Amino acid sequence: MSSKHRVVVVGGVACGPKAAARIKRLKPDAEITIIEKGELLSYAGCGLPFYISGEVYSHNQLMATPTGVVRDTHFFKAVKGIEVKNHTLVKCVDREKKIVNAIQFETGETVSFPYDSLVLAVGSKYQKPPIEGVDLKGVNFLQTIEDARKIRNESGPLQDRNAVIIGAGLIGIEVTEAFKRKGMNITIIERLDTVLGELLDPEIAYHAHNELVANKINLRLGESVTRINGDDRGNVTSVTTDKGEYSADIVLIAVGVRPNIRLAKEMGLEIGVTGAIKVDEHMRTSDPHIYAGGDCVENISLVTGKPMYAPMGSTANKHGRVIADNICGMDTRFKGVAGTAICKLFNFNVARTGLTEKAVKKLGYDYITVLNPSPDRAHFLKEAKLIIIKFIVDRLTGKLLGAQIAGQGDVAKRMEVAVANLTSGAKVTDIAQYDLAYAPPFSPAIDNIITTAYIVENKLNGIAPSYTPMEVKEKMDKGDDFIFLDVRSPEEFEEIRIDDPRVKLIPLGKLRSSLGDLPKDKEIIPFCKISLRGYEAERILIGEGYPNVRFMDGGVVCWPYEKVSDLKM
Repeated sequence: MSSKHRVVVVGGVACGPKAAARIKRLKPDAEITIIEKGELLSYAGCGLPFYISGEVYSHNQLMATPTGVVRDTHFFKAVKGIEVKNHTLVKCVDREKKIVNAIQFETGETVSFPYDSLVLAVGSKYQKPPIEGVDLKGVNFLQTIEDARKIRNESGPLQDRNAVIIGAGLIGIEVTEAFKRKGMNITIIERLDTVLGELLDPEIAYHAHNELVANKINLRLGESVTRINGDDRGNVTSVTTDKGEYSADIVLIAVGVRPNIRLAKEMGLEIGVTGAIKVDEHMRTSDPHIYAGGDCVENISLVTGKPMYAPMGSTANKHGRVIADNICGMDTRFKGVAGTAICKLFNFNVARTGLTEKAVKKLGYDYITVLNPSPDRAHFLKEAKLIIIKFIVDRLTGKLLGAQIAGQGDVAKRMEVAVANLTSGAKVTDIAQYDLAYAPPFSPAIDNIITTAYIVENKLNGIAPSYTPMEVKEKMDKGDDFIFLDVRSPEEFEEIRIDDPRVKLIPLGKLRSSLGDLPKDKEIIPFCKISLRGYEAERILIGEGYPNVRFMDGGVVCWPYEKVSDLKM
């Protein structure tokens, strides 16, 4: 019997290979076997939409190291000293004897693998909705390279064919651009009222909607698919919803994933409240000899401290490292996740972390929100592009509960600052003192995220009372009597405006000389394009003794409702 530490890893995509490679580096004499039911392993699953679009020419690029070496079974054996058994499915695990029993697909042979430590990295499974027609030819899911190959080679060229994407989450949105690059006509059907509806609040999602529509995507929100239709040869032809029918040569179902817990349940491991495998900070399961990581486990929210399910390739890789360290005797802990995500919609970027305002409200926090639209670099440079930052802040602790950033400019680096602040447990106002890198090609002199922290500080100190666009719209719909004070220029007003009888135009430069036109017995809500001038107007009016003034956060840019223009096309 070998005295070497035997490690069996079940699952060969992200967490599993990362754990195996790290163990081999820390404990070179360990005997490591990876069991993978598919053919391919250690590939970048998040790159599949780029393979479909053709930006990534070969699927081997998704399996390659940065130097171009393909991580196949030969690579793991020759370079890493790790055995890989692909085309092999684990049937059961004897926890008492510490033996993994599996079957090899090609031979039908049953094989056994003894272990000292077992790693479950079995990932997630796409959700298959219970609707008629999901098994028709041309109906696809996207999770593996094999799935992407099938879509890319679907009955010849995709140019000018009709695609229906069911689900406007991250996968659905990312594949939308891939299909568009292939020249397809695309319809997105989403049962919620917004795209990325579980990830974004309406005033941010609104801009994502605009980008999709601008790129000629037929966006159908608030619709539920009732049936997928096919012809007498079993090929998909259309998708029927509760509101219409849409022609389809190809359908992608992207309504989310669920953790793959079959093996864990059969082994009697503890399953968490989210329905995923429960692990501790060391990534150990309820069996101290068995670890689990990646999409099959639940994480702890860094915001709430409660379990959450947040499958992400980057998280799976971190899990793998923590698992390896602990198997090798180190005390490495995984503290949790913030729920960070980022995606690209054509020329528009969206990032988020933490909780949405909807979730914060449901959890009963006393909170404030901030909307800050501003250019991502010095405004005098032609490369400057608008980004919108939304912060949700705990009023009692001053800590960040959630952030969303969207726009054509650089949202990633601002989101990384927000994530670092949230993860550290610091106050949001601490961001105002961060010594961030500045030069005009990279940011304004006071970076957008520092300005956002200033606004938070003003609001917490009572200097900047405000309404969100949604709160203003609610007041409108209730028929409240107030003055909606537009302090932009007449030219800006003519270009685009909010059409409501309560709107009164007084440019900021004329406000002090026009105070006689504003009664003090009415509420006044100033706003402008991005509400920098709206805030200035609020300070002027309060200084002049107006008792009831609140500016509208985010201005016209963040108004997610109908706007009108007098400009002639």
